[in-house]
Amino acid sequence: MFTKILIANRGEIALRVLRACRQLGVPAVVAYSEADIDTLAVQQADEAICIGPADAKRSYLSAAAIISAAIVTGCDAIHPGYGFLSEDDAFADMVRAHGLTFIGPPAEVLERFASKAATRRVLAEHGLPTIPGSGLVRDDAHALEEAERIGYPVLVKPSAGGGGKGMRMVRSPRELEQALPICRSEARAAFGDDSLYLEKWLEENRHVEVQVIVDRYGNGVHVGERDCSVQRRHQKLIEEAPTPALGPESRRHLCESAVRAIVAAGYENVGTLEFLVDGQGNYFFIEINCRIQVEHPVTEMLSGLDLVVEQIRIAAGEPLGYSQADIDLRGHAIEFRITAEDIAHDFRPQAGTIEEYRVPGGPGVRMDSHLYRGYDVPPYYDSLLGKLIVHGPDRATAIARARTALAELRIEGIETTVAFHRAILSHPVFLEGGFTTNLLDRVGPAAFVAAARD
Repeated sequence: MFTKILIANRGEIALRVLRACRQLGVPAVVAYSEADIDTLAVQQADEAICIGPADAKRSYLSAAAIISAAIVTGCDAIHPGYGFLSEDDAFADMVRAHGLTFIGPPAEVLERFASKAATRRVLAEHGLPTIPGSGLVRDDAHALEEAERIGYPVLVKPSAGGGGKGMRMVRSPRELEQALPICRSEARAAFGDDSLYLEKWLEENRHVEVQVIVDRYGNGVHVGERDCSVQRRHQKLIEEAPTPALGPESRRHLCESAVRAIVAAGYENVGTLEFLVDGQGNYFFIEINCRIQVEHPVTEMLSGLDLVVEQIRIAAGEPLGYSQADIDLRGHAIEFRITAEDIAHDFRPQAGTIEEYRVPGGPGVRMDSHLYRGYDVPPYYDSLLGKLIVHGPDRATAIARARTALAELRIEGIETTVAFHRAILSHPVFLEGGFTTNLLDRVGPAAFVAAARD
């Protein structure tokens, strides 16, 4: 096991990794920007070190600053959290070159799965069905040619990164021509890579992902699936497990196929394979996230596993130590992403001081957040304030507990999405489990809020 870990991230995930380190008895150092000096993770860390100004490019995205901080504080490993440098193979290679361990997939594994287009080809060779699409498009003319071959509508996607950045759905050649420069610009700004590819757009689909854990010795398990279909502009808002879209046999086939393919492809550490599921229950692989995900607590609530602890153990070279038969998934869990956004003004990001913060409680309720009364939410980073996760023996109980928890949750001083989540829980489409990825964009968030008031 490691002697000391540098946490190279911020917000709720920095606090989450800190707790995992404490569980393992490993001291942790929190790396922070000047804007984050008063965060809860910094306050609670064994040590903390400033790595630069508020600008993420000069702090959380600065490989030199992070590696220097790890060396200066005597760390032998770096946990990147999610986002920032968490899937950067060049950074992982630099970490290793300086005698440190990157807590996540090794550099060569990240490089192997860095291109989404190439990953689709590799996993298709190992038995996963994929949506019709293109390889990397060379230029606009090539993109138009490929779109005609695939058939509109198509989704323009960046080959690197995730989180909905650089993605556009287009229905015609004209829309594609307009979208390509925008997608390239967004991808370049977010990931430093403006390469794009195209994917056939399924009008009515569910977004379902499979959580896997694989050690360096080729032992792998899946920890069930999660449904991430409640989205706005390709950004996940609510995640739940198990998915209402699949029956037990289809669920088993999806998860077993996913872990079998990813082990055969040489993956290592914790990861998530993402799929689209059509109205007939057919599933299609779309991409892999080689990191811990925002929605990982959903799986933790069902399985009892600590996925961050598993990341650290596997990166330290420990064997998995359990088999698929040992994974016992119980009940139903739902996660609500609470963000600093104004739903009345097109989810405009907010910044300001938290004047009141009250956390809900009760059976099956968990709140992962870095908030406290008096905390100043900065304008420089992602708007995520925390995640409310509920668990129950079945979906109906989980929803009932979610209603109670959201009613108890108080975040005052800035606009948040708490009211929006309350509204979703009153909408019949969600209650029936029939939500698809494009429904919210099609009818607009206001319709759900209005329906809840009627």
